[in-house]
Amino acid sequence: MRKIKSKIIIEVVANLCAKANFEFPEDVLGSIQKNIAFETGLAKSILEEINENADIAKTEQIPLCQDTGVPNFFVKFGKDVSVEDGDIYDSINKGVSLGYGDNYLRKSIVYDPIERKSAEDGMPANVYVDIVSGDEIEITFLPKGGGSENASALKMLIPSVGWNGVKEFVLKSVDDKGRNACPPLVVGVGIGGDFASIGLVAKKAILRKIGSNHQIAFYKEKELELLNEINKLDIGPMGIGGKTTALAVFIEVRPTHIASLPVAVNIQCHSCRRKTIII
Repeated sequence: MRKIKSKIIIEVVANLCAKANFEFPEDVLGSIQKNIAFETGLAKSILEEINENADIAKTEQIPLCQDTGVPNFFVKFGKDVSVEDGDIYDSINKGVSLGYGDNYLRKSIVYDPIERKSAEDGMPANVYVDIVSGDEIEITFLPKGGGSENASALKMLIPSVGWNGVKEFVLKSVDDKGRNACPPLVVGVGIGGDFASIGLVAKKAILRKIGSNHQIAFYKEKELELLNEINKLDIGPMGIGGKTTALAVFIEVRPTHIASLPVAVNIQCHSCRRKTIII
């Protein structure tokens, strides 16, 4: 059994909080740069400014966006590893407190949804742990901004509506609120599961790299179909119109009940921040 000191996890998480908020993933930035060539006028200028903002943030090590988000962590925890002097949940939350505090990242969490009392330490984080084989811990950090999260949606459809019903719901969700989510977007679509699980499936979908394809040919085709239809909505960069409303659409599916067809749409802004490290 391999043992990892909690101090190491805390330091790694603190660094993840900074780096993910300061630096665009290469696949996302590359997609934005690629789409500059397809736009004209104000839409083109906005994509150029997003690219410039990314360069400034990385060079000066400052946040890409003032909304440094809800801290989400997706952990693959090897069954042959243990955490000394603590546990994975406590270690991650201490790392968030350290990383957000030392790097002056905005703490966007309130302890109570009605009274709105601020959580001054930036916690608690959402921590999702999957037990896997091996003796390593893989940690992926996703700071999710409030504007894009507010544009997300979930609906319990009935099976008879089929793919056309799913497609209609996804397009309506993007058309209704996508302008408020700082496009160009990355759209995660979860299909199946149940009410409790499918929202998380849709959120995990946005962790995929832009340019990746679904392993099942049917869903690969549907991802491209949705991307093409979304980019015809003329929402465009920052909602001012244009060809680049979304950079990618990622679909993930789960088995579901014979009477159910849950669908979740998790919308991510152009600042699709995520970073992974293996300990």
